[in-house]
Amino acid sequence: MKPVSLLLFVLVTLWYTPSAHAADPCPQLRTQLASTDIATRIAAVACQENHAWFRPFIDADGRAGGQTVYEAENDALADGAPAWRKVATYWNGSGLGSGCGNAGAACRSFVVDMPWSAAFVSWVMRQARVPGFSASSRHVDYVRAARRASPTAPYRLVAPDEATPAAGDLLCYVRAQSRTLGYPGLLDILDAGDGLPMHCDIVVATQDGIAWLVGGNVQQTVALRMLRLDETGRFANLPTRGAGDAPCSPDVPAHCNLNRQDWAALLKLTADVPASLLAARP
Repeated sequence: MKPVSLLLFVLVTLWYTPSAHAADPCPQLRTQLASTDIATRIAAVACQENHAWFRPFIDADGRAGGQTVYEAENDALADGAPAWRKVATYWNGSGLGSGCGNAGAACRSFVVDMPWSAAFVSWVMRQARVPGFSASSRHVDYVRAARRASPTAPYRLVAPDEATPAAGDLLCYVRAQSRTLGYPGLLDILDAGDGLPMHCDIVVATQDGIAWLVGGNVQQTVALRMLRLDETGRFANLPTRGAGDAPCSPDVPAHCNLNRQDWAALLKLTADVPASLLAARP
């Protein structure tokens, strides 16, 4: 190889080293379960569970990878728990209960048949000792609670593009495929008191132009999601689906982006939680 060509090769190699790209913050965060900071504890618990499921992820282009064990399987997770029993633990440990304990065919059927993403969020909040968080099997319930936030509420509701996301926040989308609500449409539903199928991920970190989020029951696992941020630290043009969009297929591969959702809510973790409540459990 000629000297000039060798120099170019070295420069290109250095330019594309892993350090030049965003690195998963969860391996470091999951060691901070005992932090005195609420947001850090939330991130630590969520990251610990992503690690337990062998670190499945959705990258910033909406491509999924790393799935090895799924919710219905008896295979052990990294922490030794069978996958389906771990999901039952999320239900029971959140205070919601599954009505089946952690054993038996009926319990396994419950795990498979019941959406558990809200139970996962509720479990994380309980494990992280977030005061004032009311567990629910429906994301819309705590989104509505954030809309009606009292002075001591742990979250307040804002539009996804209205504030800078940070660790401990929740980013949520509407799952109704027949319509696209966005933030204004969501407010109408919340104020009317109606139910609404939703999904929320937990923000665990923002760094290197990427927001890192962890969600339960994502591709039947606990997955890490990456979303791009702009130069101000806010979400950069969140991929958004349109009402009546054709489903993912070889005919419309662009619709297969798993980040392409009806993003409608950012729940900001309230900074001024009373110190007297820090040790309280929800």
